[in-house]
Amino acid sequence: MTEHEQPDTAEQDAGHPAGFRSGFIAIVGRPNVGKSTLLNHLIGQKISITSRKAQTTRHRIHGIYTDEHAQFVFVDTPGFQTKHLNALNRGMNRVVTSSLRDVQVVMYVLEALRYDERDQEVLKLLPDNRPVLLVINKIDEVEDKGQLFSFAERVAKDFKFAAIVPVSAKLGSKLDELREAIRNHLPESEMIYDKDDITDRSERFLAAEMLREKVFRFTGEELPYSVSVVIEQFKLEGRLRRIHAAILVDKEAHKAMLIGKKGEKLKEIATQARIDMEKLFDGKVFLEVFVKVRSGWADDARVLRTLGYE
Repeated sequence: MTEHEQPDTAEQDAGHPAGFRSGFIAIVGRPNVGKSTLLNHLIGQKISITSRKAQTTRHRIHGIYTDEHAQFVFVDTPGFQTKHLNALNRGMNRVVTSSLRDVQVVMYVLEALRYDERDQEVLKLLPDNRPVLLVINKIDEVEDKGQLFSFAERVAKDFKFAAIVPVSAKLGSKLDELREAIRNHLPESEMIYDKDDITDRSERFLAAEMLREKVFRFTGEELPYSVSVVIEQFKLEGRLRRIHAAILVDKEAHKAMLIGKKGEKLKEIATQARIDMEKLFDGKVFLEVFVKVRSGWADDARVLRTLGYE
């Protein structure tokens, strides 16, 4: 082939049809607007943990969805924290702001009919040099759908959005429309990840997140946010995963709360976490869980680095 000859188009596009698009999409918003639930439904698999507590997502997690026309790499970010700024929360806010620098599209998620100064704080972070989609979530909770139009108009006065898409992450409705709106703004490009990938995170990381979710879910508001999970051992033996995990708490009283009467609470947490892990990993899991007291870990930069909180 001479330097002026062009490669055969069919060969050039093998596995990538003409017009294939791919890119990174940040999902941002204040805590509790449903970002992680939205991510899980967009990719069709649970990889990001959810609960009613405001600090559930602490790390940046990539969720990957690939179809014949595009590959969407969704970046689930922590809810932007405007109070209680310990070292952990400051690190989480840095994750949000750095994520916005590295993406092609931004999804700004609001809860339907709720828009206040906390949402406006996040709005101030949004870039003006790339497309931002306003995603109005939880529309299933709005009886009079006519209210959504005036709500969207009110929010749109504060920012120039590339598109406005109302959805229900919980019910999985309008998500095809959302993907199409995103695809329109992704650059033409080859796949970033393999077509079967659903996340960039390791099984070890996902196991820790599944367990931390159950801690949040089964302790309600009793237990403060100073809880984390460390996977001390993760061994693959054939199709069996043998996992030893430690739940870190701040005080002895929190340890007793987690273990519960005759160890019942901890047993329930571990059982539910194991069930989720087996679904995600598609194999048997042997899970052993311990509770350890490590005072002040959420303000200890060295401990936070060890736990992966940048």
